[in-house]
Amino acid sequence: MSTKDYLEKDYYAVLGVPKSATAEEIKKAYRKLARQYHPDTNQGDVTKETKFKEVSEAYDVLSDSKRRKEYDEARTLFGSGVGGQRPPGGGGFPFDFGDLFGGTAGQPQGGQGTGERFSDLFGGLFNRGGGGPTRTSATTRPRRGQDIESEVTLSFREAVEGSTVSLRLTSSAACTACSGTGAKAGTTPRVCPTCEGTGAASRNLGNFAFSEPCRDCKGRGLLVDDPCPICEGSGRAKSTRTIQARIPAGVADGQRVKLKAKGAPGENGGPAGDLYIQTHVKPHAVFGRMGDNLTVTVPVTFTEAALGAEIKVPILKGMPVTLRIPPGTPNGRTFRVRGRGVTRKDGTMGDLLATVEVVVPKTLDDKSRELLNEFNTATAAEDPRADLIQRARSE
Repeated sequence: MSTKDYLEKDYYAVLGVPKSATAEEIKKAYRKLARQYHPDTNQGDVTKETKFKEVSEAYDVLSDSKRRKEYDEARTLFGSGVGGQRPPGGGGFPFDFGDLFGGTAGQPQGGQGTGERFSDLFGGLFNRGGGGPTRTSATTRPRRGQDIESEVTLSFREAVEGSTVSLRLTSSAACTACSGTGAKAGTTPRVCPTCEGTGAASRNLGNFAFSEPCRDCKGRGLLVDDPCPICEGSGRAKSTRTIQARIPAGVADGQRVKLKAKGAPGENGGPAGDLYIQTHVKPHAVFGRMGDNLTVTVPVTFTEAALGAEIKVPILKGMPVTLRIPPGTPNGRTFRVRGRGVTRKDGTMGDLLATVEVVVPKTLDDKSRELLNEFNTATAAEDPRADLIQRARSE
């Protein structure tokens, strides 16, 4: 990343978050904007595609704790002048930067000198080591591929047990017509005379020169005189591919799954970006879910609840299990069947929570009605609402 990015681009404003935003707030803001401006949903809209790139660039820096720290330090340093001191009129810096980077003047005993501290800081920010700026060509510098977002709809069973799904992805990749050079077939790009192929140029800011992408070649280090008609000289084109993505067991509705290195391919040997999959889970006709536990409602008869019974309870995978309910089980009581729930990340299993529901028969034959009348007469002394009425009067 160039110095200009650190000094002139406000990544917090791009994502619409304050400087004090947490990592989770930054991620949430990025996801919202990425969906809004993603090229797949805004075909042909150059403005939104540019905005998507800005959002992705901001997230790349702010989501990385180390790069975010470097970014904040650089903007703080040059936003107020080093050490908070700026000469009258705002021009230049009130000291020799040669001493700052190479000398040890003013170094306290037993500690790191000013020059060493700034050398470390700028070495990380401006891609410089202790020996000064490198001349590595921008065209050969490895670059990480972009992250890609996709969505998938799973059945309830697929989400609980895990599944492999086919995803058709569209991303930016090296143009196949020109092999990424940007030049028309039969021609070759030439080295940019301004930056001599480094892709970087110096910009004078008072007493200090900063490195930034070359304006003529836009940081590529090469100039294309006869551009490729497919990619219009950019060297990049839309690439569509189908991959088999493994969704781990136990994903929940709305969960975002990260598949490392499954995003857009990198450039010049750089690593691929990551793939983020937003999952949507269809409801099940019988089972529900509560965290790592599955839930099920099991109908029981009045006599089974009153006298106790052994009943069959369905599970998501495998044959039904036998559940013993004790005599006098009330309607709505929940029983736990261990190890029959959702697979956790550590490989252990959640439980199945079976709630009994007493079913009242809609029709009765004469024999059943006679027996129930006898039962009602035998238990007439017990009023289940007596305590309710008493407590209502006492309040």
